[in-house]
Amino acid sequence: MSESHEINESAVIHDWNVEGPNGPKVRRKPKIVDETLRDGVQCPSVTDPPIEAKEAIVRLLSGLGVDVVDIGLPGAGPRAVADVTRLATLIRDERLPIAANCAARTIDADILPIIDISQKVGLPIEVMAFLGASPIRLYAEGWDVELLEKRTRGSIRLAKQNGLPCTFVTEDTTRSHPETLRRLFLAAIEEGADGLCLCDTVGHSTDAGVRNLLAFARGVVQESGRDVRLDWHGHNDRGYGLSNAVAAVEDGVDRVHGCVLGVGERVGNTSLDLLLVNLKLMGWFDGDLSRLAELVDLTSLHTQVPIPVSYPVFGKDAFRTGTGVHAAAVIKAINKGADWLADRVYSGVPASWFGRRQEIEIGHMAGDSNIVFWLKQRNIAPAPALVAAIREKAKAQPRLLDEAEVWAVVRANGG
Repeated sequence: MSESHEINESAVIHDWNVEGPNGPKVRRKPKIVDETLRDGVQCPSVTDPPIEAKEAIVRLLSGLGVDVVDIGLPGAGPRAVADVTRLATLIRDERLPIAANCAARTIDADILPIIDISQKVGLPIEVMAFLGASPIRLYAEGWDVELLEKRTRGSIRLAKQNGLPCTFVTEDTTRSHPETLRRLFLAAIEEGADGLCLCDTVGHSTDAGVRNLLAFARGVVQESGRDVRLDWHGHNDRGYGLSNAVAAVEDGVDRVHGCVLGVGERVGNTSLDLLLVNLKLMGWFDGDLSRLAELVDLTSLHTQVPIPVSYPVFGKDAFRTGTGVHAAAVIKAINKGADWLADRVYSGVPASWFGRRQEIEIGHMAGDSNIVFWLKQRNIAPAPALVAAIREKAKAQPRLLDEAEVWAVVRANGG
């Protein structure tokens, strides 16, 4: 029996994330809500993708196991209505196992188009009725709590009377007063809301804030006597977007939201792709994510948002190394015949799970093992003179050699 079959991952990795008194305490596997095609495209630097690209994104999301996709805000105008109708039709005709929702302000003009599209297409579309609730927003807008309650009740009632599922969304929940939230939550529940969505609209919250807010909301739901779902929707202004989403999952939230590549207003939303990666690694997501890189690349292309080279998992450099000691460890793992070992020895994330692979490059910090591996991968005999010539070229450069540069040395040495 080969060495690769005699040892398994648990024998060579001690995982402090789960070993010890502070391991994960998740109560349930959450449902995933994608917001890329609505909240994501509100980013000032994002290009709204063409409808064909939106369709491809929805298909990929569905195939990955994402539960719900926000297909737009039809109250924004004719183009939004056309795109939402097209995407709802796609989900219906292709029988995609993904639910659809649409955002709406708590006004009839935003909710009626969702009702019309749902009835026209014959697909239930969840209404995500949102309303600013924080005292700073009330002060800026000149609103009072009586007006907020009136809008809350009217919007939820309109959606439910027309047979649509409806979630009441409080913008800036993480800076809202508990008395206001309690009044609005209970009003929405009384009108038949299926869920409450807690929003960190300006990225204010820390992990502690997430847990405190969820505990409060859970208490209000318990007070109502109804089984109402709780959602978490976060932004990344302080860099807490991903950690807050994980904290919400650990605290038992029913659904968690995100956008591919974290696109969205200002610095963006929780990165849906990185959330899925972490939930998969934590054992809280069962879907096959081998096409997740394809979704990230497609979204980047059509929103015209470049992927930073150091972006976790999906950046160009996420699984590349030109450092000799790192490459040597990966190569030794490969030579043991264990793909999982090569994917883990110098990586906290198994590249193959997410549509990526380990890459060994040649640069000024490379060792001969990098060069030999590169040559063997291309069926070129690693003759000592050739290896030395490539090494000399690499050591003279302040960066990695590109493919063409290495091939030029190979050809110059009779390869």
